[in-house]
Amino acid sequence: MNEFVTDTMALVLRLERRKSGPQAKSLFDAAQRGETVIQVPSLVCAEILYLFEKGRIKTSLDQLENYLAQSPNIKECPMSFAMIQAAANIDDIRELHDRLIAGTAVYLGVPLITNDPVIIASRFVKTVW
Repeated sequence: MNEFVTDTMALVLRLERRKSGPQAKSLFDAAQRGETVIQVPSLVCAEILYLFEKGRIKTSLDQLENYLAQSPNIKECPMSFAMIQAAANIDDIRELHDRLIAGTAVYLGVPLITNDPVIIASRFVKTVW
């Protein structure tokens, strides 16, 4: 089964039913049908909390929790030391949170669902959008 990691904005756009890239939409649809797996780094959950509290997104942690409960193939992925080590090797993504999310994808050896141009340009991370 194919597996992917999502970044924060890709997941938020899905939860808020906003426009996303065709591949991202297709992958989230496939995960909800049980045809693929999307890992949600724990840092993505933390960013959703922060952005919601700042009023920058409409998605709350409760909504995220409900979505994860209804979509067993979209799973929380706890951060490990090995993932942080993988992120340490990524020297072309400066923002720490993005680097750690990218490091999760690199560690797992799977593409990252993102529309972030800095991450897309990284030579370390395979991305889809």
